[in-house]
Amino acid sequence: MNWMYKVLASCLFCFLLISTCNAQSEPDATVTASGTVVDKNGKPLEGVAISVQENTREVTTGPDGKFSIECISNEVLIFKKNGYNIARGAASELENTTVTMVATLIEAGDEDNVQIPFGVRKRRAVSASVSSIKTSELPQLPLSTLTNVLAGRLPGLYIQQLGSRPGTDDASMLIRGRSSYNSNQSPLLLIDGVERDFVDMDLNEIESISVLKDAATLAWYGMTGANGVVYVTTKRGSSTSTRVTLDAQGGVQTPVNLTKPLDAYTYATLYNRARAENGEQPLYDQTALDAYQNGTDPYRYPNNNFVKQFIKKAAPVQRYVATVSGGNSFVQYFTLLSYYNQDGLYKWATNPRYDANTNFQRYNFRTNLNMHINKDLDIALDVNGRIEDLGYLSAGNGTFLNTLYNTPANAFPIYNENATYGGTSQFRNNPLAMLNEDGYISDLTRSMMSTIDVKYKLGSILEGLSFNAFFTYDVEGLYKSGFEQAYEVFEYNGAGGYTQFGTRAPITYSASAFSASVRNNEFWGGFDYNRHLGQHSFNFSTRAQWALSASPGRLDNRRQGVSNRLSYGFKDRYYVDVVATFSQSQNFAPGKRSGWFPAVSAGWIVSDENFLSSAGFLDYLKIRGSVGLVGNDLISSRRFAFNNYWTRGGSQYAFGTSYSASPNSSELELANPNLTWEKARKASVGFDAKLFKQAVSLSVDYFYENRTDLMTADILPNVLGQSRVQVNAGEAQYKGIEAALNFSKNIGKLNVSFNGNFTYAQSEIIAINEEAGTLPYQSQMGYNIGGVRQGDSFTRRFLLSDGIFQSQEEIDAAPVQRFSGTVRPGDIKYRDVGGPNGVPDGIIDNFDFVMTDYSDVPKAYYGFGTTLQYAGFDVTAQFLGVHGRTIQINSLINSGSLASGYLNQFSVDSWTTATAQTALYPRMAMSDRGNNTQNSDYWLRSGDFLKLKQMELGYTLPAGINRLMRVNAMRFYVSGFNLLTFSKVDDLPIDPEMPMAGYGSEYPSLRTWAAGVSIKF
Repeated sequence: MNWMYKVLASCLFCFLLISTCNAQSEPDATVTASGTVVDKNGKPLEGVAISVQENTREVTTGPDGKFSIECISNEVLIFKKNGYNIARGAASELENTTVTMVATLIEAGDEDNVQIPFGVRKRRAVSASVSSIKTSELPQLPLSTLTNVLAGRLPGLYIQQLGSRPGTDDASMLIRGRSSYNSNQSPLLLIDGVERDFVDMDLNEIESISVLKDAATLAWYGMTGANGVVYVTTKRGSSTSTRVTLDAQGGVQTPVNLTKPLDAYTYATLYNRARAENGEQPLYDQTALDAYQNGTDPYRYPNNNFVKQFIKKAAPVQRYVATVSGGNSFVQYFTLLSYYNQDGLYKWATNPRYDANTNFQRYNFRTNLNMHINKDLDIALDVNGRIEDLGYLSAGNGTFLNTLYNTPANAFPIYNENATYGGTSQFRNNPLAMLNEDGYISDLTRSMMSTIDVKYKLGSILEGLSFNAFFTYDVEGLYKSGFEQAYEVFEYNGAGGYTQFGTRAPITYSASAFSASVRNNEFWGGFDYNRHLGQHSFNFSTRAQWALSASPGRLDNRRQGVSNRLSYGFKDRYYVDVVATFSQSQNFAPGKRSGWFPAVSAGWIVSDENFLSSAGFLDYLKIRGSVGLVGNDLISSRRFAFNNYWTRGGSQYAFGTSYSASPNSSELELANPNLTWEKARKASVGFDAKLFKQAVSLSVDYFYENRTDLMTADILPNVLGQSRVQVNAGEAQYKGIEAALNFSKNIGKLNVSFNGNFTYAQSEIIAINEEAGTLPYQSQMGYNIGGVRQGDSFTRRFLLSDGIFQSQEEIDAAPVQRFSGTVRPGDIKYRDVGGPNGVPDGIIDNFDFVMTDYSDVPKAYYGFGTTLQYAGFDVTAQFLGVHGRTIQINSLINSGSLASGYLNQFSVDSWTTATAQTALYPRMAMSDRGNNTQNSDYWLRSGDFLKLKQMELGYTLPAGINRLMRVNAMRFYVSGFNLLTFSKVDDLPIDPEMPMAGYGSEYPSLRTWAAGVSIKF
């Protein structure tokens, strides 16, 4: 119940905060703001949207430009129209007033700012490839990580969910494609320009998220930018308004796909059949089979369904967020406090000593403070942190779920007749005892991050010049604690007694320890110069970077460099950006640690040229392109691999007449003094267009990347007798196209918007060192970068299957298969591709594995969605799809253990003589199974899918009701995540995105339903 007190405390804080704010002033009078909106020439403007700031009340001007809207005297009205700067006015001052709006260029308005590294540009002036989204466009979902909310929303960003356990519903991110076959391909994650992970932030902390994809934006980061950047901008205060918000959500998470274990009778029957396939006698006689069916003796002949007994149908999830923001011309602030609680799916996990159900709780807080000290000095101070508590049973979730999924239904009774825990010599894990008698672990992670950003204008020296200093101090630590315990299980021995396995130990506190302490510091200092001279604009930035990461037990990680960027614009139509970064990394030998990373991009607003003035449907067209060099120093090799090192320990040797053992020293793999970073040469060309009075927006990019100096095996002769560090001799590339389409239209009171994006990328390995004598059809050269996921690894070579052997005659006439001692009817038949000389030799062995283009990374991924708004109602839906992806089901169909006979729910569809024509899978076997568990295309399936990833339905109360309740706006909504899936593996009860979720030892994939309320004061 401890979490309930925490929730109540959080709510109490929020309501006290809101009450305090409301108590500061008496209710303001209701007024009717009215007037006429005109342009600078006095011409009435039609279609101007007038809304109450931080509210949903909105009216639109007609042909005469007139407006009238009821509001409160202290409220601020916002005037918006495409092609014009935003205008603001106090409601109390707008009575039969004329409001003048100033025309602006397309994509150069007040809301067209784009965040680039340590700078802001109008979208019109950006000639690089950047995609961005505001969090106001994202649904409010109670998820433990933010990554999955972005799935399908941004072109070029591929997000694949990898887990769903509380606190660990992580995902991998990939920008555009893979051009390295080494392990690290994750993009650089930045928060307000600092390398920090954003997945554990609350959505309400974030203002916008941008994806930087080409060399013109990435070269700024030198050796760390080759994989792309996800750039997060946090919210800040406003000098024109004070805002207090409260969001509260509650919901449930339900398992989508979950293994259905065999009942005792089916299991025993299949077990006998599997033994018969091996020529063995049945283990279960007819008496046992009858007892399993009629359930007359549940202690001697148990029939458990551990999944049903210990997995809930739903688990609760909650999220509460309070924010306060505001300020004046001297100080602006934004403050957030949030609480998140995600419970696990385990039943019977609570006892008087502890609750062993997996659980995740998180507190987030943030304060962003902007201070205008004087006309020359501005200081921003940000402080934020998190407290995360991840709890789980001592045995571990993987062990517990493996016990539930793969322990046979007849293995043992949960309780024996004498009230002891059931178990056997083969099956010693009793799930109820694991939850209540095995202990509990709590991982408490505390993080604190602070940033100070100082800007000093040097206009007295040179107009437009400023000095900037930026410093961060981040600390994080893990405190592990909990309880230790041990239990025994008993097996009925048939003689009226029980055999004990294991030894009981009383509950004790586990060894508590502080670990995983990390301190990160980052400094950026330099100058900015921003100046407009007639039709010319200049923006120049130079920054020196110094970064440090320190943790006990390892040497510090250090990084430094100097980044420079020059932006030039002419006539607000022609733009050029030049970036040059000098970057250093300690991962390489002295004298070989530094390099230059240049890039250039250019943009042309073609639609402003006279020759396109007659194209009435075309409002805006920009052509842009970039080319440059970026690096990646996170190579897959040991640290400081440019030096030779020795290690002590390991085997011991006897010396002298007494033959006493002495510790040895051994040399690590031989060093490579010429190690260097991966070099990514990126090129991108594309266009941005707006059509039909800016109702339609379209962006298209063609991109190409060639990456050299990839780490690959050293192919020196083996006579050296020592392993070697890898060498920079690899090369790979990718190329593709991406597009984004947006549509927005008001049809009376109905507002309709649509978003869609598509990315296609094809990779190729150009150079890689392979073992001498590698056969052409086993070489990776010319194939894509990828592989089929097998747990945490990837497989690229597969046997080619040719159905299933139906008779001994087929076996005798086929090539000899050497992956099993005996091949029988019902086994998978493989093709004879080649032998030691690369030609078929009548034998199926390792020479018959062939290289393939099958990959877990799709060739294409896309997303699309829509938002409809009408009379206070709104509905949003977002889909995610992938194409050209392959998954394997070998691990799924053959999950289990030798003790359980590798029998599971899929075994009922295994081959037998009677089901030879309809069987889905090869025969069952208790042993000698090697032939049917090989990596082959028999077990490969299409991993393509289309998911309704997110959906939200909301209703905003009318303005009159809001005023009665003394709030600016109140919105109620219901939302869902991971709602529907359409795939080519509908015949299997799996999630194609996470095929093993709910099987083996993996937590099931979850569908989330939530209801919430959002209040603005």
